[in-house]
Amino acid sequence: MNLDSVSLRCRRFFGRKVYAIRIVAVAAAWLLAIGITNKSFGQGIFLPFVGPVNQSFGGVGAAAPIDSIGALATNPATISGLHTSEVAFGLGLALPSTNLDSTVAAGAFGIGPPVNLAGSQGGEPGICAVPTIGFVHRNDGSPWTVGLGIFGVGGFSANYAATTTNPITLPQGTAATGGLGGFGRVHAKVELYEVAPTVSYAFSDKFSIGVSPLLTLATFTASPFFLGPPNDADGDGFRRYGPGDGARTAFGGGFQVGGYYITDGNFRYGLSYRSPQWMEPFRVNSQDEVGGPLFYKYNFDLPSITNFGLAYSGFDNWLLATDVKYFDYANSDGFGPTGFLPTGAAAGLGWRSIFSVATGVQYEATERLTLRAGYTFNENPVRSDTAFFNVQSSLIIQHWLGFGATYRWNRHVTSTIAYTHGFENSVSGPMYLPGVGAIPGTSVTERISGDILNAGITVNF
Repeated sequence: MNLDSVSLRCRRFFGRKVYAIRIVAVAAAWLLAIGITNKSFGQGIFLPFVGPVNQSFGGVGAAAPIDSIGALATNPATISGLHTSEVAFGLGLALPSTNLDSTVAAGAFGIGPPVNLAGSQGGEPGICAVPTIGFVHRNDGSPWTVGLGIFGVGGFSANYAATTTNPITLPQGTAATGGLGGFGRVHAKVELYEVAPTVSYAFSDKFSIGVSPLLTLATFTASPFFLGPPNDADGDGFRRYGPGDGARTAFGGGFQVGGYYITDGNFRYGLSYRSPQWMEPFRVNSQDEVGGPLFYKYNFDLPSITNFGLAYSGFDNWLLATDVKYFDYANSDGFGPTGFLPTGAAAGLGWRSIFSVATGVQYEATERLTLRAGYTFNENPVRSDTAFFNVQSSLIIQHWLGFGATYRWNRHVTSTIAYTHGFENSVSGPMYLPGVGAIPGTSVTERISGDILNAGITVNF
């Protein structure tokens, strides 16, 4: 397609008043949908998108099947809505930027310090690789569509060095310091992967349902491991938390079901439910203060996710879509409980259940080039009163804005590149002591932003 034909199409499109009116009306509906849920922010442990095409579209997919990876990840029924069979590969590179501040007023703990302490430091979380694979096979003349997805769906990384200036990362307290101390070096890493064999059945060309059993693999390391009880193996009267780097990969599973409906008026609706991912206990080999063996075991389950999607395809070459999701963290093992147990171990992360809203826009600029943009606005699962318990897991980004493009090389092969920026957000709250609670005169503040670059290739057949 040459530039003259593209220009002619653009003039025809923007010169028609009826199209302008329809654009304004639909855009207003989308803004209203966002405004209704404007309390939302942070999808927590889950990435807000899966794969490069889905990322360029803001993570939207419950009612807008535009690629195999996004369809398999968001709503199994929508694989019936793909035009052809396809196999897709993607690799994302996520780079979070983190910062940790804390303050302790003089005498705040009743044991010191004699002067105010305050410090700030940046983290070194590093780049995280996020691979994705999607395969969907359409059976010509059959209502059945099958697929298989293998995704990196979430995780986090935190890495702060021990310091002598930032109270939260002071070495853990000893008899020599009168018990005054912080966590020392703070490190944590979680990686979540899912395998999703999927089947969808189309009752007609307008309505389909789908189901997907899910196998989840997770790695979880954290030091110090304050989800386990501290110990006083050296007998100095002050207990300290052991390391939690000796963990193995845990597995679990659940299921996802969904429905997809296309109306005669170019609107599409999608609804999916992802069950909790029931994980086996995470097991950690650790050591006490004098190097003796310790063994920790902790239960974490991934929350259920309910997703409602709306899409509109009534404009030539345009697709508009919105997803509204609900993540039930509050009722998930490991995420919901908060505070300390009688043993001194943290009861959990204290996350609340949250909503998330994502909106995507797609424009087919030419026969070969498709452009997309997406925005996600989320609710923060970490409250100010639980900030202290989340210094290793400050997953609090509120706004995600991304762009991307797909280029068709020939009738079978396309490639996609996408970039998303997560704008900086922060959360602050007091420090806590086991058996005491919140300590007046103390605070800890976590700040995080992020950038994700994703690229992939799709083969249609």
